[in-house]
Amino acid sequence: MQRLSPYLSRGAPGSLPENWPLRAHSYTARVAPYRWHLVRTGDGPDALLLHGAGASSHSWRDLIDPLSKRYRVTAPDLPGHHLTRSFTRARLSLPQISHDLGHLLDQLDTSPRLIVGHSAGAAVALSLAARQSVPPDFVVLINGAVENFRGPAALMMPLMARFLALNPFAGPFLSHEAKRPDAVRKMLRITGSELDQTGLSHYEHLVADPRHIEGTVGMMASWSLSSIEPLLPRIACPVLILHGDRDGAVSVDVAKRTAQALPNAKLVVLPGGGHLVHEERPDLILSAIQEFADALAKETV
Repeated sequence: MQRLSPYLSRGAPGSLPENWPLRAHSYTARVAPYRWHLVRTGDGPDALLLHGAGASSHSWRDLIDPLSKRYRVTAPDLPGHHLTRSFTRARLSLPQISHDLGHLLDQLDTSPRLIVGHSAGAAVALSLAARQSVPPDFVVLINGAVENFRGPAALMMPLMARFLALNPFAGPFLSHEAKRPDAVRKMLRITGSELDQTGLSHYEHLVADPRHIEGTVGMMASWSLSSIEPLLPRIACPVLILHGDRDGAVSVDVAKRTAQALPNAKLVVLPGGGHLVHEERPDLILSAIQEFADALAKETV
C-alpha cells in the first residue's frame, strides 16, 4: 500500500486534459520555494524520475507503471515546468534545483534507491547522487546533457536564453509560434525523435502554456554544467548510461566522456534511438534497467 506524506495533496494544482498520462496519480506538494506537481505511485524502495528541459513528468508515462511494481515512484515536474510553479525566478541553476529538489525529497521522506534522469534531468540526477547522505543503489542516465555547449554555441546559446528570459513577451511569443501547424513535430524531429500523435499532443499542450515556456527558458538561461565535472569521480554508485545513436540534441560522445569520468559506469548505445528514446522505445529502457539491476543483485549475493 502506497505510503502518503502529510505534505502531499491529491490532484494537480491546475487543470489537466482528460487524456493526460498518469492523471490519477497526480499530487501537489507545497514545499518552499515551489508549489510542486508530481506523479507518485507504487510501493517499495524509492525511485526518482527526472525529466529534461522543456518536458514534464508525462514523459515517463510508459515507464512509471512497470517500475511501480517494484518501486515507490516519484516523478516531479521540475521547477518552472508544466505545473510546478516557482515563487522566484532566481533559483533555476543546477545547484539550486538540486538543493530544492533534495529539500522536497526530505520533506516527503523519500530516499531514492534508483534515480533516472533524462537529458538535463540526468545532470540533476548526478548532482543528487553525489550529495545524498545515503547514495542510491544505482543511477540511470538517458541521453544525458551533462556537458556545457562547446564551440560558438557555448557563447551564443546562454546569451540567447538570457535575452529571452529577460523579455516579458518571450513566453507568449514562443508559445504562439509553437502552435503553428506541425511546429512541435518539426522541433522534435531535430532531436532525432518521432512521436505518435498522442505523444505529440502532450508536447503541444505544454508549449501552449507561456508559463511553461518561460520556466524552460529561465532554466536554460541559468544553466551551467561546470559544477558537474568535479562531482563525477565522487559518484561511486553504479551508473547505467543509455544513449540513442540518433540523438540530435546530445552527441553520443558526451555519453562516452561521462562513462570514462565515472568510477563505475556502463554505457549502452541504443541503435535507432533519438533524444526521446524513453518515449519512443520504453521497452528498450525498461529491459536495460532490469538487466542492470539483476546484474547488480547477483554481484551482492
